[in-house]
Amino acid sequence: MDQARTTISKIFNGEPRSYTRFNLTQNMEGDNSQVEMKLSSDMDEDMEANGVGRNTSQHNGPYYPSKLSQRSPKNICISVIAILVLFIIGYLIGYLSNRSTDKPVINHENCPVEEDIIPEPVYSLDWSDLRGLLKKKLTASNIERNLKEFSSSSHQAGTAGDEALANKIMGKFKALGMSPWTDEHYVKVHDPGLNNRVLFRDNVVGKTEGYLAYSAIGRVQGPALYAHYGRAEDFRKLQDRNIDLNGKVVLARAGLLSFAEKVANAASLNASAMLIYPDPLNYKIKVDTALFGHVHLGTGDPYTPGFPSFNHTQFPPAQSSGLPSILAQTITTKQATEIMRQLGGQNSPRGWSDGMLREVLYQLGDDKDIITVEVNNVLTQKKIHNVFGVLKGYLDADRYIVIGAQRDAWGPGFAKSTVGTSLLVELASTISDMIKNDGFRPRRSIVFASWSAGEFGSVGATEWLEGYLASLNMKVFSYVSLDGIVSGSETFKASASPLLYELIESTMKQVSSPTATKTLYEQFAGSSWEKSVMEPMDLSDPSYPFQTFSGIPSFSFRFTVNSKLYPFGTIEDTYENLQRYTSDNTPKLAKAAGEVAGLVTLRLVHDHLLKLSTVKYTSVIRDYVSQISSKLQKVHSSGRLSETVTMQWLLSALGSYDRAASALASTIRNSDLEDMEQCRIINNRIMRVEGNLLSPFVSPRESLFRHILLGSGMHTLAALVDHLDAINQGLESADVDQFKNQFALATWTIQGCANALAGEVWDMDNEI
Repeated sequence: MDQARTTISKIFNGEPRSYTRFNLTQNMEGDNSQVEMKLSSDMDEDMEANGVGRNTSQHNGPYYPSKLSQRSPKNICISVIAILVLFIIGYLIGYLSNRSTDKPVINHENCPVEEDIIPEPVYSLDWSDLRGLLKKKLTASNIERNLKEFSSSSHQAGTAGDEALANKIMGKFKALGMSPWTDEHYVKVHDPGLNNRVLFRDNVVGKTEGYLAYSAIGRVQGPALYAHYGRAEDFRKLQDRNIDLNGKVVLARAGLLSFAEKVANAASLNASAMLIYPDPLNYKIKVDTALFGHVHLGTGDPYTPGFPSFNHTQFPPAQSSGLPSILAQTITTKQATEIMRQLGGQNSPRGWSDGMLREVLYQLGDDKDIITVEVNNVLTQKKIHNVFGVLKGYLDADRYIVIGAQRDAWGPGFAKSTVGTSLLVELASTISDMIKNDGFRPRRSIVFASWSAGEFGSVGATEWLEGYLASLNMKVFSYVSLDGIVSGSETFKASASPLLYELIESTMKQVSSPTATKTLYEQFAGSSWEKSVMEPMDLSDPSYPFQTFSGIPSFSFRFTVNSKLYPFGTIEDTYENLQRYTSDNTPKLAKAAGEVAGLVTLRLVHDHLLKLSTVKYTSVIRDYVSQISSKLQKVHSSGRLSETVTMQWLLSALGSYDRAASALASTIRNSDLEDMEQCRIINNRIMRVEGNLLSPFVSPRESLFRHILLGSGMHTLAALVDHLDAINQGLESADVDQFKNQFALATWTIQGCANALAGEVWDMDNEI
């Protein structure tokens, strides 16, 4: 336009003869139009003849009249009008070109697009729109229909029933256009032995139908010893009474911690076997209902620790250090009653006799109460399939969240696997519909995963993580588990990475309770939502390998009961029983659970910046630093550790992380969210945090769960606290040099995380 105005100005100001060109480009169809305006000597001469721009009185040469002087006034008017028309055309084209940056929403699927023009994604929905759509489209009736479709009486991992469900899910994902795929693993699992049995004083006790996968195999005999729940503190109480556990057959209640942890505690004190039973105080099941479970203190295939169980891989024989060295077996309430009713010995510690076994005094047992345990489980190799589908993002498609659910189960497994699988498919359908029909354009991708062999310790999920760990690094920014999400309606519990706490809190404020006219936050938060809702992520949590092995911020949650434990791992995990535990509200609770998982997912794929708060980890680290400092002072006072071992560097690392997290929060507040490159840089810094809290000094084969704050092993800050206690007590197991080494490595892991969070190396100074 400026060029056009200049040209017109030259015409009317009578500048010398010239050629001037200007282009009117990029019309609405993308074509280029050219208009060439020629200002020749004829034009100058014509203007001179009319006295425009030429003083004829100063002309010294002969004067020749121009052609224009010979034209009629009509021709002159036509020329002026033509110039004005060109000016108006130029102005209109320029105006329309400027408006082209304000692009309308266009359905590009049916429009021909040139190969070199890539349409930009359109974000036409704001957060309130998305929230409303999810609530409207995710219905209890659809979920109930899925519950019926995916219910199965037999779908143990690697069986025909498991494969049939996998194919059904594959078909659903394909129908939704989610480009489904599978990955295949050959894993080793235990099938129950035909001759597993328990004898008390040489008499067979009842019928032993349940079993614990990965138990040691064989036959042992030893005196009975009642150990409450089999926790570490329970065994300490027995040791305080000078009771030797060597060779004992330990009886323990189910509940409070995993079967694997109970057995590991007993094995560490040289017990010969452990029997685990459901006490009526904790379970409301039939007296002859058997328990199923596993006792691998870890996740994944224990015979390929730290690496995937692909059929094409060849590795030397290996096994996980988490496999128990002692026999382990479940017994029924009826069997436990028959044994414990006859136990003699000391009275149990206070609080241990609150069980509800009929006519049982809960005595500890004595050397005459001999129990024989035989375990003959069969180790077999099975082929399992994980099934995946993806809804790809429109901007950062290479960044994705994973939503997963266990597909297999021992017995019906309705609450354990059917509810989660049904909701997985329904969420995929709902979000896919929002994309296709409502204009939702997620920035990042969503991967939906159906795992097999979850009952054996998240085997399918862990093998996938081990197989694709390098591919998933800095790509998966979160994991949401749908396992066991509904087992009651009395309370709401969750476990998660501290990075997700803020998002979980805000989500609870946006989801209505299915059983009250309140939000979930109003119903369950109490005076402190973290104390009321959040709980530690333990080994039995399906999110645990994602969080502590892969360094992926993860989230598990559930509606559950306060009074009795739900009968997971039994044949009583049925739709009818779940309805009793939920007061006939199973579909409504599943819908509320779907809204929680869906809103967390949508928020993480919708916003410019990942909704992960790095500040929360400061308080987690500070809490451990406080404990270590207090214990270290006591050890210094006892003289068992040199005072050269100080808190200086650990405190410095804490300060570094605190400053880096605060600086990032400030950067986010002052950022231009429309700057895509800046957002991606900030998101990269956020995504590094969890992975950088995995100890780089620990081999995954030796210690799978390398997270120093949430994992397990000698490298964790919790282990440092326990180690200081052992040193202070003068225990033989306390190794001062080992403590110094782990103390230094943990300190530098935190410092390294702080350095990465601070930004690039040129952004750091001596304080960070």
